[in-house]
Amino acid sequence: DKPFIKLNCAAIPEELLESELFGHEKGAFTGATNFKPGKFDMANAGTIFLDEIGDMPYNLQGKILRVLQEQEFYRVGGSRTIKVNVRIIASTNKNLEKMVREGTFREDLFYRLNVFTLNLPPLRERKEDIPLLVDYLLQNSPTKVTISSTALQMLLAFSWPGNIRELKNTIESASVLAENGTIEAAHLPAKIAGAFNQDHEASVKIATGISLDERLREIEKGLIIEALQKTGGVQVRATELLGINQRSLWHRIKKHGIDVKSMKNYDL
Repeated sequence: DKPFIKLNCAAIPEELLESELFGHEKGAFTGATNFKPGKFDMANAGTIFLDEIGDMPYNLQGKILRVLQEQEFYRVGGSRTIKVNVRIIASTNKNLEKMVREGTFREDLFYRLNVFTLNLPPLRERKEDIPLLVDYLLQNSPTKVTISSTALQMLLAFSWPGNIRELKNTIESASVLAENGTIEAAHLPAKIAGAFNQDHEASVKIATGISLDERLREIEKGLIIEALQKTGGVQVRATELLGINQRSLWHRIKKHGIDVKSMKNYDL
């Protein structure tokens, strides 16, 4: 029931950012015709979220540090100390430790912010999430759309430099093109198809010397895991995707040593 205020430090010009954070008094600068409260005023007794804090100008970092340490600040053009009580959450896609070494981010501010850290790896480092995310995006699509196994494999082979935003845009675009209600390989961008072809060629080279039976076992295991992940470990639904009966699926799960319990109850 307390305020939650967010500010993108990279989206606001440097000369306006201080006023956005701390507010300004009337007449503080040209165009300041009225008093304006800042984000810290608005977040008092609540939380302020500073997105992309790695883009905050160096001179402002010291003023943020003062708020953290003293719980007070000055408005632009003001002389009165303003007391404030806020929780600060900050995010960045930059390496702040490297910026500290390079002298572009204050070391004292870094250690004041770095009390509790949540590290979210890029999508390319957690590709096991892609089938779940795709399923979630399709379930929330305005039109009923599914995705073919080949198209999903192509998504898994891509590196996703734009992370989940790029994946979301790709699914939305492909959904528009999928007139028959199924996203196929042809509906995906050319760069994704290129990455898939390169990955496939590399896997063929790596697989040299491996017997056909071993390759088929790996393919079978991968398809079963994919089906179980998409169905949250519900074997009845997985059999429908795979086109086999439940007894056959049970034997294959046992043969490959697949841990079904670890795939149950995914919560997106």
